[in-house]
Amino acid sequence: MTEALRADCGRCFGLCCVALPFTASADFAVDKKAGTPCPNLGGDHRCGIHARLRQEGFTGCTVYDCFGAGQRVSQVVFGGRDWRTGPPERARQMFDVFPVVRQLHELLRYLTEALALAPARPLHAELRALLTETEGLTGRPPEELLALDVAAHRQRVDVLLLRASELARAGDRGRGKNRRGADLMGARLKGADLRGADLRGAYLIAADLTGADLRGADLIGADLRDTDLTDADLTGAVFLTQPQLDAARGSAGTRLPASVTRPAHWTARLG
Repeated sequence: MTEALRADCGRCFGLCCVALPFTASADFAVDKKAGTPCPNLGGDHRCGIHARLRQEGFTGCTVYDCFGAGQRVSQVVFGGRDWRTGPPERARQMFDVFPVVRQLHELLRYLTEALALAPARPLHAELRALLTETEGLTGRPPEELLALDVAAHRQRVDVLLLRASELARAGDRGRGKNRRGADLMGARLKGADLRGADLRGAYLIAADLTGADLRGADLIGADLRDTDLTDADLTGAVFLTQPQLDAARGSAGTRLPASVTRPAHWTARLG
């Protein structure tokens, strides 16, 4: 993944801490309305409890990733103009633009990964063209971004990503299972053979995937909150993102694709 698709909080005006709402729950310690700064946000746009987010009840913050949209909106779309110092209208516009660009950056992340899939080579020209188009959208003026039909653009991208996924998983087609959008909340899938499975958008919340074989599985949009991936093998899994892993549980024995890193809290949580 390119550096442009990695969050750089030092170049962002704390947009995720202001623009997005959250509700008091297991993920957030307090309620906060969209457009209202989090009480933990300092005047320097830094989180005052960043090192203690989980302990302070803000686990939801630790599993969020803007994929670089924060610095894109702050430094490119709004030219480095801080929402704190400008008129209220500009601040509101910045907060509305941020989630739009975040969606576009997420699509850029998937397209970039698809271009790295050797079996998807027949689609590389189409993927590059859509990547270039999506990159161009992220730099448009605020008014154009707010008028953009992101859902329609996402649908175009998703069709191509699905084709790329099918090519990448072709070798596992006979073993792969179609669990697209399946409700697998709390499912007991310990040691399950899910090689090449289509798990796009599946609900795997609190599912037991201990020791499961997920090699080559498509996990785009799968909900992995509190999913137990202890000793599971996700080698070659496609479209798996860092926020998905950060929301799950795992161990030193969990095997991961090179596109993601092992969450630091896994060992601490599972001992």
